[in-house]
Amino acid sequence: MALIIAGERSGVGKTTITLALLSALKARQASVQSFKVGPDYIDPMFHRFVTGRDCRNLDPVLTSEDYVQLCFQKHSQTADYALIEGVMGLFDGLTGKTDTASTAHIARLLNLPILLVLNCSSTARSIAAIAYGYRNFDPRLNIAGIILNRVGSDRHLELLTDALEPLSIPILGVLRRQDEIQIPDRHLGLIPTAELPQLQAIIDRLAVLGQQCFDWERLEPLLATTDFLTQTDSSTTQSRSVKPVIAIARDRAFNFYYADNLDILRDAGAELIEWSPLQDSCFPTEAQGLYFGGGFPEVFAAELSNNLSARQAVQRAVSQGMPCYAECGGLMYLCQQVIDFEKQHYPMVGAIAATAQMGSRLTLGYREATAQKNSPLLKQGQVVWGHEFHRSSLLEPVVQPLFQLKNFDGSLNYGEGWSHANLHASYLHLHFGAKPWLVQNFLKACQTIVLPSC
Repeated sequence: MALIIAGERSGVGKTTITLALLSALKARQASVQSFKVGPDYIDPMFHRFVTGRDCRNLDPVLTSEDYVQLCFQKHSQTADYALIEGVMGLFDGLTGKTDTASTAHIARLLNLPILLVLNCSSTARSIAAIAYGYRNFDPRLNIAGIILNRVGSDRHLELLTDALEPLSIPILGVLRRQDEIQIPDRHLGLIPTAELPQLQAIIDRLAVLGQQCFDWERLEPLLATTDFLTQTDSSTTQSRSVKPVIAIARDRAFNFYYADNLDILRDAGAELIEWSPLQDSCFPTEAQGLYFGGGFPEVFAAELSNNLSARQAVQRAVSQGMPCYAECGGLMYLCQQVIDFEKQHYPMVGAIAATAQMGSRLTLGYREATAQKNSPLLKQGQVVWGHEFHRSSLLEPVVQPLFQLKNFDGSLNYGEGWSHANLHASYLHLHFGAKPWLVQNFLKACQTIVLPSC
């Protein structure tokens, strides 16, 4: 068995509860495999900081239902315990008409029990109506218990438990208001772990909290892993006669990578070498391809700009034909310049004739992307699903965009992305799961070129 941590809505404390559970289990010297519903990058960083294992994203839109099941089976069976952190509210998905891509969808898909987190601030007897509604809205779901979060006092707890008693839903944890445990955030969510020197102290406090505040006698059997499925995953089996070397930009500025994407590249035969555009003068000399994930280049724009040798090396390699895949923050780095929130201008690589400017508007959502041109990953006409999540935009219009993007209901339809024979740069984040041909195309392009790099 494994357990899904769901919330009644966003902001009820799912991540805090999840980290408290993970920290308490790790304090027992247990191996714990965590998962995150949806396309999130930052919450999985915190999971990994605690468990020492890569958190895996479960997203049936970016991948498929079959891939979600296979991914969960593969990674959960190698740990003592498995825990899934949900997304938004339990039933919140792509539309208001269905719960596709919601936490409830994943719970049904994997046939797992749910631990529902309730925000008890400013409520007493009404908490029973909320719990009743969530338990009965979809009778196919198994809500194994609830967590009462942000309880104000002993009297407050008494009112809550009295109200919930007729429902016979087990209360498996009670957390008082924890104003002293705060993980700072900024414009795209929590600040990533690499930027938080005080994080270990916070996790240590959460471990103590986790040991004290949960009913472990009833929780532990729900978290212990067993054999879930019997399918096998052969989607990434490729010829490994040649091992192209891919330089992965990974540091405080670029750290938005799905663990599965990197695994799929390795499984397809690639050798991945990490480097830092912030600190290194050049990417690895043996590289045959470049991969720039998302992140926060706008926060570190001055440092990135000051590393002139790295910028020149990337510009030279791309201009000479080295295959390059860049998404979101990586796209921004390849532009001529970045303008941050304070309107400061910072020169960047210059491989793309555009300027990326930060703004207040958040672009967010799943997109169906149809390739309008060839790139190292796609051929014209191929269709993929991706996810946008950014507060920047390009000042110059793209004359011949890489993608034509639509959202789930078709109400948005616009061009986006840059490409030519060796460059794929877009705001769209892609998950390679269930799409092995993306990796095959990229590695094939990398295998055809040998260039002096730096």
